[in-house]
Amino acid sequence: MGGQTAEEPKQARLALGSVRRLAGQAAIDLGPLRRHRDFRLLWLGLTASYFGRMVESVAVPFQIYRLTHSTLAVGLLELFAFFPLVTLGLVGGAFADAHDRRRIVLLSEAGFGLAAALLLVNSLLPHPQLLPIYGLELVASSFYALQRPSLDSLMPRLVDRNEQTAAAALNNLRFNATAIGGPAVAGIVIAGFGLPAAFGIYVGMFLLSLVAIVAMRASPPPTGAERPSLRRIREGLDYARGRPDLLGTYLVDMAAMFFGMPIALFPAVADRLGGPAVLGVLTAAPAAGSLLISIGSGWTRHVHRHGRAIVLAAGAWGLAVIGFGLAPSLAIAVVFLALAGAGDTISGVFRSTIWNQTIPDRLRGRLAGIELISYTSGPTLGNFEAGAVAAAFGLRFSIVSGGVLCVVSTIACAVFLRGFWVYDDRPG
Repeated sequence: MGGQTAEEPKQARLALGSVRRLAGQAAIDLGPLRRHRDFRLLWLGLTASYFGRMVESVAVPFQIYRLTHSTLAVGLLELFAFFPLVTLGLVGGAFADAHDRRRIVLLSEAGFGLAAALLLVNSLLPHPQLLPIYGLELVASSFYALQRPSLDSLMPRLVDRNEQTAAAALNNLRFNATAIGGPAVAGIVIAGFGLPAAFGIYVGMFLLSLVAIVAMRASPPPTGAERPSLRRIREGLDYARGRPDLLGTYLVDMAAMFFGMPIALFPAVADRLGGPAVLGVLTAAPAAGSLLISIGSGWTRHVHRHGRAIVLAAGAWGLAVIGFGLAPSLAIAVVFLALAGAGDTISGVFRSTIWNQTIPDRLRGRLAGIELISYTSGPTLGNFEAGAVAAAFGLRFSIVSGGVLCVVSTIACAVFLRGFWVYDDRPG
């Protein structure tokens, strides 16, 4: 063996230093959590409440199926949840621009907690009732529709403008971590301790959330804010129509989710790839991809052409869905679903950044209401579309054609909404 030259240790140190710098640039930026007390409190509070909702998202369908042994009865749950979102989202936006946003978030969390407590009480009855479950789901969804615009319009006030991308990545990290952990804990708790224990966790998480939000400072309405009215709602709609960059964020997400949403087909895919045990793996795969990209999202703060980033990320979602539809094995299917989740998260980070950096504070609530409708209608209608196409033309055709149409519609948005494609957040 030859002797080691003096240059070799130096080169090794330089290489190690380069790796560390790259890792530091890729790692998620925790700065907003360190520097801003109210953002940190809200982030922790929402982590608790979202974890509780993820537990509930398993416990409630499980309880309904155990009571009815009907998949239709379980499917009706989504209809009860969807209706308030599209009817009250704009109303919630108007309230967010006219009242203290932090107070609306707090009152909504209290409403969630009350609904959770009633679900717990119902689960403790000798014979739990079905109709109250649907009614409480309707109530909880109504609170969500009223809360979400205030929550989305509150976020930009809590961090500086140049931290919006980092804050959006942290919010995605929170959501994806709870989307994986909540259902996993729910399954273990229901199997080991029963449904009341799962609903007890649901209640406890909202109590933790309330403690965090109570500790935040007030967030009064913008100066000169008027009372909620139809005219105020129409003002928000007119503003959105005049912003091609905003329209692009709405339309790209709606098109991607409408054409390329395969979640309703997961049970059928699981049946072909290994049976019921595979269903949980398929369901968790997109969230796992989202979580990984969130952890390594530090690079996003160096991206300035957000419109192009959204188009490319939505196109990546569509291509990954095509790969999922053509996958010959479970392992390959899971990889493509994880890539799809990563693309969706990147798109979400930059959509949130455009909204938070460019929408005037006096309009943020109403525009958040429009956003709520856009990102809830796409997946719901997309799952229906996927199921209908699969019933008519087959499972693989539904998934692959949906991915192709997702890519095509994303390109069309880039072509016809020039202001969206060339959007650049740098001054001048």
